[in-house]
Amino acid sequence: MIKQLVRLSLAAVLVAASAPAPAQQSSITVFAAASMKNALDDVNAAFTKRSNIKTVASYAATSALMRQIEQGAPADIFASADLQWMDYGLKNKLINPATRVNLLGNRLVLIAPKDSKIGTVKLAAGFDLAKLAGDGRIATGEVKSVPVGRYAMAALQKLGMWTSVEKKMAMVENVRVALTLVARGEAALGIVYETDAKVDPGVKIVAHFPADSHPEIVYPVGATVKANANAPRYINFLQTQTTKSVFEKFGFSFLVKPTS
Repeated sequence: MIKQLVRLSLAAVLVAASAPAPAQQSSITVFAAASMKNALDDVNAAFTKRSNIKTVASYAATSALMRQIEQGAPADIFASADLQWMDYGLKNKLINPATRVNLLGNRLVLIAPKDSKIGTVKLAAGFDLAKLAGDGRIATGEVKSVPVGRYAMAALQKLGMWTSVEKKMAMVENVRVALTLVARGEAALGIVYETDAKVDPGVKIVAHFPADSHPEIVYPVGATVKANANAPRYINFLQTQTTKSVFEKFGFSFLVKPTS
């Protein structure tokens, strides 16, 4: 009887030893500003190839994504198109402060449909933007919450144009919707990021807003407080030379020194 129990115990040990270890989390969920889509899709593909960790990305307005995180959405990474929403996440203990990195920069531009008769202009105080738009609309993000809209409003106010164009503004849920409206000819002009204008052949850049006309455009990235164990590895990858090359190809400026 004792020998039989020993044999059974030994068999149990062998079975336990041969059983596969619990699988590690093999995916990561990234909530990122809509303007990052083209570049970040390439970055995520490179990360998956190197790490064998699947990356699931959700793109929308920064404001909408942070609200979703606040309501419990299962995001591991938050990539914002401005500092304010990242600061909001930190203040409300939704983002791990140790993981925050101010990763990218961008430029604010004025666009028109590709076949528009509007040519290159110089935006400065006194310029009549309302006249340039004519009977058409000027598309951008919602100016009270969407980063591109807030940058746009700040620039228009600084240049003394806001009062004359306010009624012409078509304020939408994110920068890519504004881009689409212009590309389709449904808006005469649009205020978007330079990187957005570069990925849509249906639009052309007619002006750059002066850098001092609005707050600096900075894209901070951080892991949520509920992020899985792959988050630090992803944050580190975002700071590599590989990632720098991808983002710069799409027109972003890279604000950190590459780690490798």
